[in-house]
Amino acid sequence: MDTKLADGVAKADVDRWVKSACLLCSNGCGCDIAVKDGRMVGIRGRAEDRVNHGRLGPKGLFASWQGVDNRDRLTVPLVREDGRLVEADWDTAMGRIAERSRALLEEKGPLSHGFYTSGQLFLEEYYALAVLGKAGIGTPHMDGNTRLCTATAAASLKESFGADGQPGSYTDIDECDAIFLYGHNMAETQTVLWARVLDRIAGPDRPRVVCVDPRDTEVARHADVHLPVRPGTNLALMHGLVREVVANGWVDEDYVAGHTQRFGDLLAAVEPWTPEAVAETCGVAAADVRRAAEIFGTSQRVLSTVLQGFYQSWQATASSCQVNNLHLLRGMLGRPGCGLLQMNGQPTAQNNRECGADGDLPGFRNWENPKHVRELAELWGVDELKIPHWASPTHAAQIFRYAEQGSIGFLWISATNPAVSMPELPRMRRILAKPELFLVVQDLYLTETAQYADVVLPAAAWGEKTGTFTNVDRTVHLSDQAVEPPGQARSDLDIFLDYSRRMGFARNDGSPLLDWTGPEDAFRAWQECSRGRPCDYSGMSYAMLRERGGIQWPCNDEHPDGLDRLYTDGTFSTDAAYCETYGHDLTTGATVGPTAYRAMAPAGRALFKTAPYSPPPEEPSDEYPLRYTTGRTAYHFHTRTKTGRAPQLNAAAPGMWIELSAADAQRYGIGEGDIAVVSSARGRITAPVRIGDVREGTVFAPFHFGYWDTGGSPDDHPRAANELTMTEWDAVSKQPIFKTAAVRLEKAAAGSGPAPAPTTTASRPAQPGTVPATIGGAAAEAREEPA
Repeated sequence: MDTKLADGVAKADVDRWVKSACLLCSNGCGCDIAVKDGRMVGIRGRAEDRVNHGRLGPKGLFASWQGVDNRDRLTVPLVREDGRLVEADWDTAMGRIAERSRALLEEKGPLSHGFYTSGQLFLEEYYALAVLGKAGIGTPHMDGNTRLCTATAAASLKESFGADGQPGSYTDIDECDAIFLYGHNMAETQTVLWARVLDRIAGPDRPRVVCVDPRDTEVARHADVHLPVRPGTNLALMHGLVREVVANGWVDEDYVAGHTQRFGDLLAAVEPWTPEAVAETCGVAAADVRRAAEIFGTSQRVLSTVLQGFYQSWQATASSCQVNNLHLLRGMLGRPGCGLLQMNGQPTAQNNRECGADGDLPGFRNWENPKHVRELAELWGVDELKIPHWASPTHAAQIFRYAEQGSIGFLWISATNPAVSMPELPRMRRILAKPELFLVVQDLYLTETAQYADVVLPAAAWGEKTGTFTNVDRTVHLSDQAVEPPGQARSDLDIFLDYSRRMGFARNDGSPLLDWTGPEDAFRAWQECSRGRPCDYSGMSYAMLRERGGIQWPCNDEHPDGLDRLYTDGTFSTDAAYCETYGHDLTTGATVGPTAYRAMAPAGRALFKTAPYSPPPEEPSDEYPLRYTTGRTAYHFHTRTKTGRAPQLNAAAPGMWIELSAADAQRYGIGEGDIAVVSSARGRITAPVRIGDVREGTVFAPFHFGYWDTGGSPDDHPRAANELTMTEWDAVSKQPIFKTAAVRLEKAAAGSGPAPAPTTTASRPAQPGTVPATIGGAAAEAREEPA
């Protein structure tokens, strides 16, 4: 069991261990929190947990409790007085929120309110927010930062299979004979899961590995085939792989005939994409396209994982649907080793989607299906006309656009930091600073976003509250409260319930809309909401989760122990009365609608869906000759509000950098550590250069770095990766395009040493031995300050 205890604390000193699960990537590793004298003092992996088997990653070991046990924590509410944030009590802060909320509802109605939340709250908190937003206020303007990381996962699953929910399981890693990773640097985004893959790679029955990534990542180094595509060209590559599988007769014709629709449409779309055509567009070798297709077409059990390299790129949903299509062509779903994981980027993103805090209807219900809306109205005791369903839910970029235009005058942001994570940051800062916008921010720290707020609410963190959350492969864990939150901080659930009470939100019979007293009440309410839906929790309980650890949904009378894989019988969630969506045109995003969908009569069959390839909206030019793409590092999470306060992790990646290929560095006369300015049509950043293994013509930047630790604003030293990205999104998932932009590069100054980039990840130097190893371990702990 991987274990980390505070300095000076031995295992024998621990008063008690409290069951939980890690919240610092989407893996959901089972763990125990060490408590001594009322404080969290350590963490250990849980050996019997189905997800991690006792392992923990660097973020879990060094930023779980350390990232929240810090002197910087918000401990009292803050309100804005004469342009400054000053301390206040809860009654004053919540009174201001309720007063402004009531006034806007009376003056402008529910469309004046917007809510933007996270992928890091608990299920119970998302469900509370969804109910008060949809049945209390009646606003469609609700979304989460899951829109930035996981919206395409949900969209692609819905388009192909009729509903969200991962078909595969982590156990497929142990069973497969080939693994395909599409835009998924698993070695840095889910380190424990990658360790499980490495176990297979080092074993006697090594699976073949195919990696699609423009960088020479650790995954690529272990791959049998590495396809370093040009950013923005994923769909062309996927069309080529689909075409090769069909052309070589590797299709399971009986499965396709019995369990799918629209095969002919798919064939027509992919026909032009020969390996040579793919090579020209994507910048990869035609022979490698053939080899990758052969591995998929001839393996008996393939596991596919997909992440941000596809989700945050051009034609995201169409590209991700092609991964689904490959599995459908080969009948590789519902069997051991035949897994499909449209991965999540955040730990509780799945719950946001399930509960409807991202704008969708709770329980994977279809907003275009009147019966589904009626079910929720009866469950919540409100008129169905109160629940917004007259148009598609408002996605995050549109919410901020409405705030920019002034139609949204009340915006509540919880547990996320759009002042760093959203695209086109100069514009985002202008929106957040608008004096007409009443901004509420609920978080652990005074983030870059919180500094713009009218009211700041101190929230309890992981280990300081109780709740459940669900990882990528549908495994639900219970995280019990280990210690009291600092000062006056409250759980997000308590804050939402307080707001609902102050607003007087009620059912038609006059009883409170949310009459819960704690998280277990909220969980029971969610069980009823999920009953009979794909994400059915009705067979679970807090007691069961405490006793057994992680349990996969659906868990109900039919599957009392949960279900390892979905679609084992080849029956999908596409029936018109049951499906979560009627689907979209993947080029335009236009909805298919109930009439056309029913006319197709999918009746439990999966749908082959795609779109014609088109170039990204912003290509290199004479003015901006390079491609720009962003991504993660193993040592930080989101915008570093927790990991940046963990000394070991901060030492491993202490500052912003950019990566260039050796050829581009030579072309621009830039050496390792030299300072460069990267500019797009929207802004600029200044950062040291790492000469690494990114493809030629591409600039890579980690997106984690903002300004909370450098004064709070960019001033003359902009370094946040999203200063350069564009406000453009996928037609279906509405996920912003962070992986494609055009930039130019200039050397600004000579460096005084190597770039502060890790040497143990994909950011390692291209020439081994030219840069000292990443600082960490004892050197980092020597600089650690007490919380």
